[in-house]
Amino acid sequence: MKSLNYALLTICLFMNVGCSQKTPVNEPPTEIDNHTGHEHAEGDGIDHSVVGHGHGAGPHDGTIADWGGGKYHVEFTVDHDKTQATVYVLGGDEKTPTPIDAETIELNIVEPEMTVTLNAAPEENDPDGKASRFIGTHEKLAVVREYEGSMTGVIDGTPYSGDFKEEAHAH
Repeated sequence: MKSLNYALLTICLFMNVGCSQKTPVNEPPTEIDNHTGHEHAEGDGIDHSVVGHGHGAGPHDGTIADWGGGKYHVEFTVDHDKTQATVYVLGGDEKTPTPIDAETIELNIVEPEMTVTLNAAPEENDPDGKASRFIGTHEKLAVVREYEGSMTGVIDGTPYSGDFKEEAHAH
């Protein structure tokens, strides 16, 4: 009986050791979307077959960030001469203006560090009480550089936030 117990114990140990799997060290890491770290919804006009896709320039030549996993997008633009930032709220396709019922959006810039409250500035086609454009000014926006930060707002009681990082381009 003792021999049978040792045999079973030995078999169990070999099975346990033999079944352990290790991840190959030379396997490439999974790519992620460095712009936003999110997935988009189906039908949003983005090629989802490309792992780690990035956002292109927005319709106003600004930098796009995601709100809500692709449900909304926000586009950051800056006019250094006016020390003014403008954020456009767009749909899942990153092109269509999407008016929201909000009075402000918060813009947080990493360097130079600043927080700017952007006020609703409805465009001509926005319905009454909604805006797809938000504008704010800050003296530090006169600094010509690539900005990085986040944009935060509330749509229908749900808070949204998205990170962005401008890439070098001609000003």
